Amino acid sequence: MKIKELREKSTDELKQTELLYKEELFNLRMQAASNQLEKPSRIQVLRRGISRIKTLLREDALANPEKGKSTKENSK
Repeated sequence: MKIKELREKSTDELKQTELLYKEELFNLRMQAASNQLEKPSRIQVLRRGISRIKTLLREDALANPEKGKSTKENSK
């Protein structure tokens, strides 16, 4: 997915997309281990997508410090 498309998504949608990408990446790694992988380039595409999503989530957390706090920080 392009960065422009990802920027249009909400934080919850980004987290959901990240989970889907991670699941697919896991499945592709299992296929690679058993020599059944058809598109090895898909692994790289997913890794880059996950990185883009994490970057956007981090940018959002830095832009909105109150929104990005974890529950541990709030309990102190």
